[in-house]
Amino acid sequence: MAKPPSNRKKATSAASTDSTSAANSVNEDISQQVDPGSATINVTAVEVPELTEQEISDRLHLERQVEKAFYLAGKALTELRDRKLYRSTHKTFEEYCRERFGFERRYPYRLIESTVVVDNLIKMCPNRTHFQNDLDTSAPDSSEGQVLPINEYQLRPLIPLEPEVQREAWQKAVEVAGGKVPSGRIVKDVVQRIMERTQVPNTYQLGEVCQILAKDNPELRGKGSCWCIVSHVGEFSCTVTMWDGEYTVRIDHLKPLNYLESECQQMQLISDRISRLRENEKLEEAARAVLKHLGELKRPYLTVLEEKVLSLIEQEYGVNEGNKPIANS
Repeated sequence: MAKPPSNRKKATSAASTDSTSAANSVNEDISQQVDPGSATINVTAVEVPELTEQEISDRLHLERQVEKAFYLAGKALTELRDRKLYRSTHKTFEEYCRERFGFERRYPYRLIESTVVVDNLIKMCPNRTHFQNDLDTSAPDSSEGQVLPINEYQLRPLIPLEPEVQREAWQKAVEVAGGKVPSGRIVKDVVQRIMERTQVPNTYQLGEVCQILAKDNPELRGKGSCWCIVSHVGEFSCTVTMWDGEYTVRIDHLKPLNYLESECQQMQLISDRISRLRENEKLEEAARAVLKHLGELKRPYLTVLEEKVLSLIEQEYGVNEGNKPIANS
């Protein structure tokens, strides 16, 4: 695979004592002869490290794995994401998956989550460590009596469950299927009965401001300190809006912040402003960094400086600011 072209320049540094002494001498001359206010300051930009030859080879190999069966795809996507092997061509993992594989935003995370479930189910039979055929199947060999899933859809209902409950639900689904691989519908029905047995009421309300508890959800990685606003209340989950988009999360991934109604309204206005900016395809990284900072606020208001910065970004991108929340000094 050819190394992706790059226009970025690598910074160089002078490390020798002689060079340092020379630089100090020049600086002394400048300080004596030039007005400091007119002096030029060179700032070295922080660069994203280029992919090494080994990383390029690894990326090509993993991309081929993604195009195979679901378990191999999930494992490969996990490594591509964790090692950021997409960084030479794409800014985000989601953008990379969409343009390289045609995956919608949620699908790669489903594949990653599915591999976690399969690994958990394999624990019921610890000696099983190989696969029948890497090209044609993603399920471990079932010849020793253990029935395991053959596609990602069968595992979707298991993803929200705790590991012990996942194993219980899968074994029950296999029994219902007469000892064969159960369909996704059978697994879903079994999980529904288990959820009803252990049901915890969903007490969250529309417009409520909560904090994200990332726990073991890979989609929420790095978002444990973010606030969110509930936009839909389900039986066992909520759809919430964060600074970088909407997510559907289980209620045990949420913590109420117990804001007053007026404070929730204030946060809704901030969320709306962030959302309008986020939709701009030309939004630069510096602006996204500001939005991320606002998405991690520990208070229901903006400071005067935060309000000025947000207004400046809105003005720069021609975004309708709408009703602004009042900034607190």
